Amino acid sequence: MSSNISNTHIKTSHQTRRTDFSGIWVALVTPFCASAKAEVDFPALQALASKLIADGVAGLAVCGSTGEAAALSEQEQLQVLDAVLAVVPANQVIMGLSGNHMGQVLHRLATIGQRQVAGVLVTPPYYIRPSQAGILHYFHEIADSSAVPVLLYNIPYRTGVNMELPTLQQLAKHPNIVAIKDCGGNLQATMQLIMDGDIQVLTGEDHQLFTTLSLGGAGGILAAAHVRPDLFLRLQALLNAGQLEQARVIFYHLLPVMQALFEEPNPAPLKAALAASGAMQACLRAPMQAASAEIASKVLHAMAQLDHIQ
Repeated sequence: MSSNISNTHIKTSHQTRRTDFSGIWVALVTPFCASAKAEVDFPALQALASKLIADGVAGLAVCGSTGEAAALSEQEQLQVLDAVLAVVPANQVIMGLSGNHMGQVLHRLATIGQRQVAGVLVTPPYYIRPSQAGILHYFHEIADSSAVPVLLYNIPYRTGVNMELPTLQQLAKHPNIVAIKDCGGNLQATMQLIMDGDIQVLTGEDHQLFTTLSLGGAGGILAAAHVRPDLFLRLQALLNAGQLEQARVIFYHLLPVMQALFEEPNPAPLKAALAASGAMQACLRAPMQAASAEIASKVLHAMAQLDHIQ
């Protein structure tokens, strides 16, 4: 990040520090029990969170798209967050936050901020498709109010609105907006944000990890990193060491897994993979459906090809 962005007081007069969000973060799934109500499986959640941290990932993004946050009530989301915080240091936990009612979003933000998590990962308001001026207002309200750092989450295929480059550049100047999960699909914008240096750029598109890191991005917030996180960490370490060809070999071994995991709506294929390893049950909440047998088999086959990589 650029050194010319100083830590300054924001409107609520509290002070925030710029936190380093570089590295491989896991977009954490939310395990459910195989029951009519599909309750959250908290033991499986905590076991999975503990394992991933022990494996060395930078941290966990809780209650995002992969965590099926849209299928969880506000109370359930906080219960999931608290369960993860019981086994993972708060500085390694990012909490997802989305909505389209400003007051309700700010209320949830205040509640999350009491937990002193590493940051909040915030999408633009979904469905209503605000203008770029509306997006600026929305994120400034959140960043001014937040007790923890804010990470932008540009994912237009879910929210219905794209955060354009000038908007992102303006938001990157805010002292409490520190990083972006980049799912915008615009390589020019990605490169410009990296070149500007005002905000850390983490890819949210798993197959873009090699590109983003090679261009100087900070890392990724990835669903696929549940699977062989050691290889994702090695990939980044090799690129940081300038060992491009060795990193490329790791990436092309991982690519079939990444591709298979997204052939059906996320996180169904991922949950099938985790269920096969005994980490959890392959349960989702309707209207999400379990992965088809064909895709589940394809994911497991791709994963098996990684077994020889030590």
